[in-house]
Amino acid sequence: MNKAQLVEAIADKVGGRQQAADAVDAVLDAIVRAVVGGDRVSVTGFGSFEKVDRPARYARNPQTGERVRVKKTSVPRFRAGQGFKDLVSGSKKLPRGGEVAVKKAPKGSLTGGAAATVKKAAAKKTTAAKKATAKKTTAAAKKTAVKKTTAAAKKTTAKKTTAKKTTATAKKTAATAKKATAKKAPAKKATAKKAPAKKSTARKTTAKKTTAR
Repeated sequence: MNKAQLVEAIADKVGGRQQAADAVDAVLDAIVRAVVGGDRVSVTGFGSFEKVDRPARYARNPQTGERVRVKKTSVPRFRAGQGFKDLVSGSKKLPRGGEVAVKKAPKGSLTGGAAATVKKAAAKKTTAAKKATAKKTTAAAKKTAVKKTTAAAKKTTAKKTTAKKTTATAKKTAATAKKATAKKAPAKKATAKKAPAKKSTARKTTAKKTTAR
């Protein structure tokens, strides 16, 4: 079983694949940091992780048989707990369903600062996830607000442009009507002036008839 398969195995128990991946990463990171720092991580019923110093020594090359000197080094070591050993040896049977019955570790079983490291690592990942979610939500809200504002501004501008065009058209129509009215008015006056001329002609004709008599 590799890490991806481990994540899949516990995904249903922790509420999803992402949560399982975060949990596995947090646990492994805490164990590695604690062991590198010289702490011993012990989980009752499962086992313990610790750092072991190996002094400088001589060893043989398996291919050539030559004796070589190995420098002083430190290596990680895992020791299985009694409960784990019993399950592997078969003296105890694995339960068919649910979790393996491993006793809870007593207080202080995570030696040194290992317990605090585990809690800090989990808290950091949770905080980072919350911040990322908050940023995404804020960005989405800003985009939506900008789109709504832009759409409203476009609608307002379109309404103002239409109103201006309507006003300009109305002014042009009124000006055209005034010009047409102004041109027709002189024609009426001319007609009115011609009417008295007809009366004068009629008077002259009457005068002529009277004189002839």
